[in-house]
Amino acid sequence: MEKQNLFKKFIYSQKTAPYVFLLPFAISFLVFFAYSIFDTFVMSFQRVAGGNTEFIGLKNYQVLFNPIFFKALKNSIFYMIVTCCIMIPFPMLLATALNSKSMRCKNMYRSLLFIPALTSVVVAGVVFRLMFGELPNSFMNQLIARFGAEPIIWLRRVPTVWLVLFLLCIWRWTGVNMMYFLSGLQQIPEDLYESASIDGASAIQKFFHITVPLLKPTSVYVLTISIYGGMAMFTESYILFNGNSSPNNIGLTIVGYLYKMGFEQNNIGLGSAIGVVLLCIVLIINVIQLKFNGGIFAKRKEK
Repeated sequence: MEKQNLFKKFIYSQKTAPYVFLLPFAISFLVFFAYSIFDTFVMSFQRVAGGNTEFIGLKNYQVLFNPIFFKALKNSIFYMIVTCCIMIPFPMLLATALNSKSMRCKNMYRSLLFIPALTSVVVAGVVFRLMFGELPNSFMNQLIARFGAEPIIWLRRVPTVWLVLFLLCIWRWTGVNMMYFLSGLQQIPEDLYESASIDGASAIQKFFHITVPLLKPTSVYVLTISIYGGMAMFTESYILFNGNSSPNNIGLTIVGYLYKMGFEQNNIGLGSAIGVVLLCIVLIINVIQLKFNGGIFAKRKEK
């Protein structure tokens, strides 16, 4: 009985209760994330063949830095930059419009914009691949034919490949980012807008002087996950090209190169090295942008 009472006091103690609630997350993080990163880091210095491993030092990293790797990295960085430039201001404007009192049927528009996020990325990729097919009777070629244009081989040219990938990203993720900004807009006091209206501020002035500054925490969060999402893009390209091979590697991403080396060519050590490099790149980019935006290392003001 005494042991049970001591256990109950320990569990219901105000000092220990927070740690008890955090314990499941901590265990999951250590087992499924921290350990995986550590194991990947170790394997990046090994030659892995089935259950046999051999320490080979930096050979995987020496083989890693080749023209194909740099092209995949360039593709991923370009995709990440463009999607960040699109997927922050555009959803913010949509969220602001849907948050307006004059907007009618708000719930309907929110649902319509969010539905694509519920669609499987595999299904979305297949649909876009069929829409932007090479044949003259594909949807987009039929559409441009009405304007007198010749059929386009969409997935074999660099500009059109990126156009398709960006359209797929916008269609699928605009609703998600819009919901984030809508949540942030709910935290802005309405009194600020009313005071600005009394002072004669226009809608544009209120947007740039009230909405944008007060949505900075939400914008930083969306930017952070967009950086990760852009660098980790793989499934869209894989489904769009019906495999991990695209003409002249125009659709190859860094994660696609990891998949090719680690699983298609069964070089787990080299795949692990690619994963470690990718993790370092994403961490560096996010630390820099969080430092620039005041998300970390910010000096606290003295009271």
